[in-house]
Amino acid sequence: MSDKNTICQMRRLQKACEKKGPLCCGLDTDPSYIPPEVLKKYRAPAAAVLEYNRKLIEACAPFSACFKVQIAYYEAMGIEGMKVYADTLQSLRNVDIPVISDVKRGDIAATANAYARAHFSGDFESDIVTLNPYMGFETLNPFVEYCQEKGKGIFVLLRTSNPGMADIEKLDLKQGGIVLDRIGSELVRINESLISEPFLDSQSTKNTFPCGPVGAVVGCTEESDARQLRNKYPNMFFLIPGYGAQGGAARIAATLLDKAGGTVNSSRGILCAWKKSSVLAEKRKAGNLTMDDIVTAAAKSAEQSRDDLLTAKGSL
Repeated sequence: MSDKNTICQMRRLQKACEKKGPLCCGLDTDPSYIPPEVLKKYRAPAAAVLEYNRKLIEACAPFSACFKVQIAYYEAMGIEGMKVYADTLQSLRNVDIPVISDVKRGDIAATANAYARAHFSGDFESDIVTLNPYMGFETLNPFVEYCQEKGKGIFVLLRTSNPGMADIEKLDLKQGGIVLDRIGSELVRINESLISEPFLDSQSTKNTFPCGPVGAVVGCTEESDARQLRNKYPNMFFLIPGYGAQGGAARIAATLLDKAGGTVNSSRGILCAWKKSSVLAEKRKAGNLTMDDIVTAAAKSAEQSRDDLLTAKGSL
């Protein structure tokens, strides 16, 4: 049983979205997203990524309810990259903004326990993590324990934003329905088992659909089932990928933001905003482009994305 003063991180995120808008700034920071002429000013690509992340956090925080850090980009940089991952998480803790670690773990027994311990404590501690349920629901149990005892949150893959999601997520089940329906039902069950916990009851929110600590990943790249999914899981908070670079429209995201709401991730659209600036193109030609220039472009993109999403949500 959790302590009554434990903060439910998912509900904390829900409240942040109510206050600041639904944008999640994705720190999927590959070194290739930094202009070569800026990258070469640093001793190593990982050092440039850390500097970019720190400046992005400061510049984009006014427009972002949370940040999502995709671990793969840091793993690809080796040991130094993982140090940057840890330092980025610490920078986010320092400014007290909700952080989602996009790790998509999903394993069994002692291995699942180790993954939960790795990402909910120690150097890589996060508020909320993403999980893959396809080895079975037992893979979620160690993470759910942290939700129960420490107020952590989990986003479980439900309806993802990639075209290949139909290969598994939309397969028909023998007993009726499709795979993602079975996953959604289990997530509802887990939330209902936790909803009486004191840390949930003590978290006030303006939202008339207060969420539990278990959320779902629901992409905004397909309009046909957005309303159905939102209505089917009214009290579940969504992590909504696909907006921006993946082609997902703000109007689809807005549908998914109804009821309990959600947070809409934009990564490349923010990180690579400098590529669309004619002014910065001229600075590149002149050899005057700086890290601050690309951070300013990213912050402008974050503000525009936040406003785009709020406008779409307001038009429902």
